[in-house]
Amino acid sequence: MTSKLWEPSAERVAQANVTAFATRVSERHGVADADYATLWRWSIDHKELFWRELWDYAGVLGTPGDTVLRDAERMPGASWFPEARLNFARNLLERRRADDATDALVFWGEDKVKRRVSHAELHATAARVAAALTAHGIVPGDRVAAYLPNLPETIMAMLGAAARGAIFSSCSPDFGVQGVVDRFGQIEPRVLVAVDGYYYNGKAVPILDKVAEIVARVPSIERVVVVPYLQQSEGGDAGLAQVRGAVAWPAWLAPFLPGPIDYLELPFDHPLYILYSSGTTGVPKCIVHGAGGTLVQHLKEHLLHGDVRPGDRVFYFTTCGWMMWNWLVSGLAARATLLLYDGSPFVDRGRVLWQLADAEKMTHFGTSAKYIDAQKKIALVPRKDFGLATVRTIFSTGSPLAPESFDYVYQCVKADVLLSSISGGTDIVSCFALGVPTRPVYRGELQCRGLGMDVDVFDDQGHSLVRAPGELVCKSPFPSMPVRFWNDADGSKYRATYFERFADVWCHGDWAELTEHDGVVISGRSDATLNPGGVRIGTAEIYRQVEQLPEVVESLVIGQDWPPGEIGDVRVVLFVKLREGLVLDDSLIERIRQHIRVNTTPRHVPAKVVQVDDIPRTKSGKIVELAVRNVVHGRDVKNVEALANPEALEQYRDRVELKS
Repeated sequence: MTSKLWEPSAERVAQANVTAFATRVSERHGVADADYATLWRWSIDHKELFWRELWDYAGVLGTPGDTVLRDAERMPGASWFPEARLNFARNLLERRRADDATDALVFWGEDKVKRRVSHAELHATAARVAAALTAHGIVPGDRVAAYLPNLPETIMAMLGAAARGAIFSSCSPDFGVQGVVDRFGQIEPRVLVAVDGYYYNGKAVPILDKVAEIVARVPSIERVVVVPYLQQSEGGDAGLAQVRGAVAWPAWLAPFLPGPIDYLELPFDHPLYILYSSGTTGVPKCIVHGAGGTLVQHLKEHLLHGDVRPGDRVFYFTTCGWMMWNWLVSGLAARATLLLYDGSPFVDRGRVLWQLADAEKMTHFGTSAKYIDAQKKIALVPRKDFGLATVRTIFSTGSPLAPESFDYVYQCVKADVLLSSISGGTDIVSCFALGVPTRPVYRGELQCRGLGMDVDVFDDQGHSLVRAPGELVCKSPFPSMPVRFWNDADGSKYRATYFERFADVWCHGDWAELTEHDGVVISGRSDATLNPGGVRIGTAEIYRQVEQLPEVVESLVIGQDWPPGEIGDVRVVLFVKLREGLVLDDSLIERIRQHIRVNTTPRHVPAKVVQVDDIPRTKSGKIVELAVRNVVHGRDVKNVEALANPEALEQYRDRVELKS
């Protein structure tokens, strides 16, 4: 039986937002004994009531209309709040007074740049951005793109654009030119907000030359607004002449005075964001998310699952190329202060984020599973050097969080904390499974399925499974489903991506299992599952074992077709990155295999173990098993620009170890 690592106190349960919401539901709708399981079931069986109650409880600014859900049986095709009118930016800016001098944003740059932005300043600058965009002729549906780090200006640009109904899309500045062109070239933005450079690992990285090339290759861009980050003390206009249509951020805003914002009240499904698939198998898909669906889904997750309260200080380590940036920004609607960090998380021997947590009285610490594992690998014990007294919740996502990483958090970070492993994705700009402050945390498990999310696990025939692995699915509509894909007029790409596997059911592409505690275990992407001897194995099951070994820094596993060139079986191939100075020998290979065999099954044991110096990953830090599998099989990787380190792929090509 999976061990219980944490249980909320009676006081924490009583004070939780989700408890107040459950009481409200019980009183208004006669739902008896509204514990989480009962509340979840009610939210599925009474979708319209749930989302309408959520709208009121969260205090959404706007008019909901009389109809909550139209064409509920269609998936895709259902329409949420079809009569509603709202503005996303208004909900993030006006829920705190515009003259509020308290922190809205706190920014730490790796180079020790520190800034505070009050709610009044955030409102004032967003008003000026909205006015500048209007003066340029931006109208609802136009695209405003950002090539920016996780700066306050990125949020200001988004809010100004959303206030006027423009669609916002962002890439982080570590993306190469081709990667940006592959994305922004499809959506044809009229305005690009960029930065002059950024800092990483103690180095300044100027990028105006990349900005100039991007603008030259995306002819739709009419105006480039450059935020001075590297050149803050120099006025920010050095080098702008090389960029067509460029103006410095201060000069762009100078003609416009702060004041009330002319918010456009728009339909619920009016496009807000364009996000992108990873693009490792081709040009990225452009996923369009609506303002209303994003807002109510994020409010649900911040308020009910994250237990974010007015005045909380919420942090997520993310770039602007990952959906967790979009998720974090919505914390403003929950009346939280957002803590922003840009740069390497391993500054000062990996201590910088814990310093931020203590210094800024962080309540919610968000990061990736890989970051937690890396902290464990370097044997950092934050609880020895940092008080972390205000941290109530630690979020983890990006990949499955190994059970041993759960142990590490409770042993080395903080004993009394809600470790909330969450899972969803860019596709839904939110989560299918996540945490809740009223339930225990069990080792290796996500605590619950999200409220209003009809999540299940199917076998290959579409039958529900409990305590057995299968495909993660969602059986009925939810508000944050994409509005559409860009340049997909008939919706065929959209349907093929999520609805081809099971009729009228969203198939997410994760390999998952529902547990005895009504929690969820994610074992990796289902298209990367291994299939030796016809038995499907989640890659996370192998990573969990291999990365316990002190010699192994990181690993990647694929299934190699074997024998080659035939339709037959696959064999498991494990690539390992070892600690500096170590060499893979027969003895270590045998220890790796034995550790896997003892702790899993003989089918998990790799036929080949191969040493590499680097593991290829996307810009958001996810390892790319499918790209490596293509290289091993001599196939093209169609979009290496999606990778943070594409040169690493060459280590996997034509390996002599894999020819026999």
